[in-house]
Amino acid sequence: MTLSTLDTAIVLAYLAGIFVLAQWVSREKAGHSKSAEDYFLAGKSLPWWAIGASLIAANISAEQIIGMSGSGFAIGLAIASYEWMAAATLLIVGKWFLPVFLRNGIYTMPQFLEQRYGTRIRTLMAVFWLGLYVFVNLTSILWLGSIAVHQVTGMDQMLALALLGLFALAYQLYGGLKAVALTDIVQVTLLVLGGLLVTGITLGQIGGGEGVLAGATRLWNEHPGHFEMILHPDNPFYKDLPGISVLIGGMWVMNVSYWGFNQYIIQRALAAKDLREAQKGVVFAAFLKLLMPLVVVVPGIAAVMLAPGLARPDEAYPTMMRLLPTGVLGLVFAALVAAIVASLASKINSVATIFTLDFYAKARREAGQARLVRVGRIAAAVSVVAAILAARPLLGSFDQAFQYIQEYTGFFTPGIVVIFVLGLFWKRANEAGALAAAIGSFVLSVALKLAWPSLPFIDRVGLVFLLALALAVGVSLATPRQAAGSDLIRTDDVDYSTSAGFNAGAVGVVAILVALYALFW
Repeated sequence: MTLSTLDTAIVLAYLAGIFVLAQWVSREKAGHSKSAEDYFLAGKSLPWWAIGASLIAANISAEQIIGMSGSGFAIGLAIASYEWMAAATLLIVGKWFLPVFLRNGIYTMPQFLEQRYGTRIRTLMAVFWLGLYVFVNLTSILWLGSIAVHQVTGMDQMLALALLGLFALAYQLYGGLKAVALTDIVQVTLLVLGGLLVTGITLGQIGGGEGVLAGATRLWNEHPGHFEMILHPDNPFYKDLPGISVLIGGMWVMNVSYWGFNQYIIQRALAAKDLREAQKGVVFAAFLKLLMPLVVVVPGIAAVMLAPGLARPDEAYPTMMRLLPTGVLGLVFAALVAAIVASLASKINSVATIFTLDFYAKARREAGQARLVRVGRIAAAVSVVAAILAARPLLGSFDQAFQYIQEYTGFFTPGIVVIFVLGLFWKRANEAGALAAAIGSFVLSVALKLAWPSLPFIDRVGLVFLLALALAVGVSLATPRQAAGSDLIRTDDVDYSTSAGFNAGAVGVVAILVALYALFW
């Protein structure tokens, strides 16, 4: 499969247009130079639509589109639980987490940990997040994105990988978060439209000229097992998505960690004009998450009928793109590149934010604003080069990269959720308890994986969360309270009330979720 001249022109027009738009929206007024707040938090001026779109653009990328389509091919609609349960999680974040973060003027998640607990836990987690973002998140997006580019254009995969990384770096290097967030509404619009086109055309092919609904009905009737949200123990992929415990167990821990305490996600909400604007953006993102399985999972399920002999599940989405006519292929490929670039740029900016504000600014307190911005740009460039070099060695041998990412991060997320939830809602929690949870989460996860290899990793995440919670509470109670004045996080005057619009949107999201699970149970 190769791009026609028209397809190539569409893709190049997108790349040029989004680059120019990013520079234009992040320009400065005459006489004003970028401050650290401008560069890393968009001047704390983001509107709700930019927050919601940017949350999705940061999340949906190659590891979602390629990876979840691959899991849709192998497992079925059950993989959509990651998307649909994320919608509910976003409501929790907007209702109970954001009021505390914004009340206390938090810029980064390590900053919260330092103000709540102390410097040791901040340093430990800042190092962890930098490693995670560079060697898991950036590498996975680059690797899976390069697979798609190689299969669509025939370009050498390593060349494609390097070009994706360098373009994403250049795209946000000048403007920082503002360049990313204010262009993400374009990226998300293109992503959704392109994904829906793939879904519509593939289902139309299955329908044999009788339309999309006929294709969906035929796919459901001939492969009912691929439309079960709750897998049974005899399913070969039960270990990946272990039945009802997906709804009541470890997936909540994974989602709360990702959407509530993940710098490159929560950074968009921290950059809001105010709390109400942030909460509106979160509800907007929750509704978009409900739509995402139609964009990223259904094409993989359609490939079960249209391309049943695939060698690797992660080839499902690029293979479905081969069915697209000239012009539409260019638009959909541009949408895929948009998702890759937007998500890469988000993670690059967050690496720069954590390194600059949580390490460099702490060590060089005299550093001026221009120097902090310059250091952030250098950190961004270094992170991209490191990810380009590490992508093939780390991910080249995995069939379902999305599952690899979940498995790896599952070693740490229970401890992260324990640390933040106790930090937000239990004043007796101290740094010793937080450190015990962080270290215990990894040690317990590895021990359980070795001692009980048949335990599904989502169940392991839930079990380790309970054990780490008990460990953190026990150690906190067994050690002295924090010194007076060391806990700088204020929660006594936080207003957790939400607007009528937020409440109505939350009810709508929950009602749709109940209907979806009832339909596909």
